[in-house]
Amino acid sequence: MNKKNATTAPKESKVGNDKIYSFEKNKVIVTHFDKIYFPDEKVTKGDVVEYYISMADYILPYLKGRPESLLRNPNGIKEKGFFQKDAADDAPSFVHRKQVHSDSTNKEVHYIVCDNIETLVYLNNWGCIEINPWHSTVEALDKPDYLIIDIDPSDKNTFNQVIEVALTVKTILEKAGASCFCKTSGSSGMHIYVPAEKKYSYDQVKDFAYLVCMMVHDQLENITTLERNLQKRSKKHIYMDYLQNSRGQTIASVYSLRPKPGATVSTPLLWDEVRPGLSPKQFTIYNTLERVKKMGDIFKSVLGKGFDLGKCLGNLQSLSGKVASE
Repeated sequence: MNKKNATTAPKESKVGNDKIYSFEKNKVIVTHFDKIYFPDEKVTKGDVVEYYISMADYILPYLKGRPESLLRNPNGIKEKGFFQKDAADDAPSFVHRKQVHSDSTNKEVHYIVCDNIETLVYLNNWGCIEINPWHSTVEALDKPDYLIIDIDPSDKNTFNQVIEVALTVKTILEKAGASCFCKTSGSSGMHIYVPAEKKYSYDQVKDFAYLVCMMVHDQLENITTLERNLQKRSKKHIYMDYLQNSRGQTIASVYSLRPKPGATVSTPLLWDEVRPGLSPKQFTIYNTLERVKKMGDIFKSVLGKGFDLGKCLGNLQSLSGKVASE
């Protein structure tokens, strides 16, 4: 399995089937260290923990300050997992937390905020194979750091079709004047991110994502849909999910493992790599650290300078006018 980075390597000791990780004064006990999480690959709970420790320097910048919706798979990927949001009450002192009012339940939710490697390992011990942070931080919960378009295929679509949709999204965003970055979902789709830099509300970002998705659908209506309802949605179309851009929504973080066969990882890509023949199954627990050490963190600009919404809307309006007049 992956070797740890020297900057994050903890001291370790084993007691029976448990393992104790010491991060200076803070200790995290990982129970049932040898429990199988991915039966076909023989990947254990301990392997998952070791992966996240090895990747901590790369994944933590995308987790710090963000409330976490915990997807827990304590018995591995063969059993259905479950989400848990209100999870901070009994957490140790090194785990940071944020109380957020839920309008849907009219209750206060005590979220865990993953600000350090100890918390990341603590979440792994709870069965969090996948890590799901908010799109905004506790500094500005109502203003996301990025826009997301989730390209979500049906079982009838090919990954080459996913690639076609992703490249069309990129083309439209570039014409709008917005830089964008992509990653595999770690499953069958792709995620496209546009830096927003906390400049706009979720509704503003969502409306812009909807406009982009509509323009993509106009070009690729034979393979795409914006219909959210599964009963109404064609099983031969790729769903372009712009509704991910809502307060409290989460998606698998960049560099997150997914509880899927193959122990795949949601991995950032260079746009030159997004071409026919690419497969999300290429990126796994076994090779992600090596790839990132070689290429660096090619996703880091997602947390950088945001797009100018007014200019982007003007550019797209101009583009629509040209198309209509032709």
